[in-house]
Amino acid sequence: MATSRLHELSEQGQSVWIDFLSRPLLKDGDLERLIKEDAVVGVTSNPTIFQKAISSGDAYDEQIQEVLERCEDPKEVFLELAVRDVQDACDVLRDTYERTDGVDGFVSLEVDPEIAFDSDATVEEAARLSELVDRPNVYIKIPATQDGLSAIEKTIGAGIPVNVTLIFGLDRYRAVAEAYIKGLEHLVESGGDPSRVPSVASFFVSRVDSEADKRLDEKGEKELRGKLAIANAKLAYQAYKEIFAGDRWEKLASKGARPQRCLWASTSVKDDAYKDTMYVEELIGPDTVDTMPPETIEAFQDHGEVAGDALERDVDGARKLLDDLREAGIDYDDVIDTLEKEGVEKFSKSFSQLLDDVKSKRDQLAGAAR
Repeated sequence: MATSRLHELSEQGQSVWIDFLSRPLLKDGDLERLIKEDAVVGVTSNPTIFQKAISSGDAYDEQIQEVLERCEDPKEVFLELAVRDVQDACDVLRDTYERTDGVDGFVSLEVDPEIAFDSDATVEEAARLSELVDRPNVYIKIPATQDGLSAIEKTIGAGIPVNVTLIFGLDRYRAVAEAYIKGLEHLVESGGDPSRVPSVASFFVSRVDSEADKRLDEKGEKELRGKLAIANAKLAYQAYKEIFAGDRWEKLASKGARPQRCLWASTSVKDDAYKDTMYVEELIGPDTVDTMPPETIEAFQDHGEVAGDALERDVDGARKLLDDLREAGIDYDDVIDTLEKEGVEKFSKSFSQLLDDVKSKRDQLAGAAR
């Protein structure tokens, strides 16, 4: 029985994850509260989230001092901090992982975005991060660049669950799903158990509208604003249902493989003209995940609306929107290419800033110790 708006949403078959992780969230018991009161069953993180967490306050200072006694490399210092947070979050969510038979209860840790275009380096880092965390309910996040596709396939084939991140376009989503399926086929061929190697495909939602709206404003096309992101997600969901069906998939499913669920990320509204819960309300559907920052969770609990299977509403209208945008002079493929490039650049910048912040903390603490 639903006890809150987010519990009601969960009853529609959608998993609620939180797009945030920090030491205080874990130490102060806030994650446990979110699980109980806000139906949260998973955690996602990224370089920007960790950069903000580590640079704010002194929550990480004690561990940084301890790590500095044996290591001064900023990336290695960061990894020790991040791995501890991810391990602790995995432990908090372990009951959820067991209760859902490995569907939910996951915590995500991303590979270094600086190697997003280096497949071999990504495969190596994914394996290393998985080993460092050493929890069955950790997702290793790999960006969905062209070079990332083979890394996704190899990582899944090695038996490591993957959260494929920074997906913006429909063609790339199909390629991501193919990489997952191929990886599972390799895993089965080598005697592995596909039931313990799930994956999610993370579509970044609000950024699609931000880029499309900017171009629409330049052309004076106000009527089409704020529509592409939701239409894009609806069409991705239709592709998901098509891909994870048929003989090829059923052969894997018979051995325990799970479909690669669509995950809606970047769900906070970037334009004040839009309702702050829009990217939750309009993307409700079974066998999906919506990962929300804390402010979106709070907003939905306050005034969000659950109105059935929104992803299935007006799919034809979503297809028509792509035609309408084309007629308005908006190049969908260029929008997607721009977003992918900017997405990797933003995370790389955050990662570089994160390492600079670690250096500053290191120097600050070393100075205080003298």
